[in-house]
Amino acid sequence: MDRVKGKVAIITGGASGMGRAEASLLAKEGAKVVVADIDEVNGKKVAEEIGREGGKAIFVKHDVTSESDWSGLIKKTLSEFGKLDVLVNNAGVLFAKPIEDTSLEEWRWLMSVNLDGVFLGTKYAIGAMKKSGGGSIINISSFAGTVGTIDDTAAYCASKGGVKLFSKAAALECSKAGHDYNIRVNSVHPGVIETPLNEPMRKVEAIKQSMIARHPIGHLGQPIDIAYAILYLASDESKFATGSEMVVDGGWTAQ
Repeated sequence: MDRVKGKVAIITGGASGMGRAEASLLAKEGAKVVVADIDEVNGKKVAEEIGREGGKAIFVKHDVTSESDWSGLIKKTLSEFGKLDVLVNNAGVLFAKPIEDTSLEEWRWLMSVNLDGVFLGTKYAIGAMKKSGGGSIINISSFAGTVGTIDDTAAYCASKGGVKLFSKAAALECSKAGHDYNIRVNSVHPGVIETPLNEPMRKVEAIKQSMIARHPIGHLGQPIDIAYAILYLASDESKFATGSEMVVDGGWTAQ
């Protein structure tokens, strides 16, 4: 208990799936949590659930592709809790289409959420964290940010690969060797986690079994599996970790 006691954390995409699990676990471990999401109904429910369980949380309606929303989110966090220690850039989208059938509009939409959102979040978090002595930025990538797939997800792979290398470069920029902000930046690379994002695919039994077969561990992941990785990177236990890739993928990329 209390592994992140006294810390203030923003979780984007916090209304469901991995974000919900991350917000709940950080709150249970002592953090004050800002649940940020475009889904106002479920986002408020998550914040309320945390409150009922004895934690502290607020909800802020937030679009990760909007720079003005990021500015407002940071201001709200600072006015409510006084500082920012942890940012989890968790929000993401996915579609599966062959490259030749993917429109430029679809490509740009996916990039705007998965990559632009991470850039904007990191940019605004750095501004807040360096004023209060440092922090931890955790960017959710994917196993598909490390290897390609055969599932017509080239756009998704490109966005998540961008998150991986952006995180490494940002880590160096924020390190003692860079601008000495005392901010750590790491990426987390989940395998297939049972969330609303991939639920339509998992409803097709043949696709679900194909997904399971690619994980040597023998099953798909749960949101809490990623939440525990986030907890470690958010806590001072990971004070020597920056610019790293934490892979939690059931063995997918070990093959």
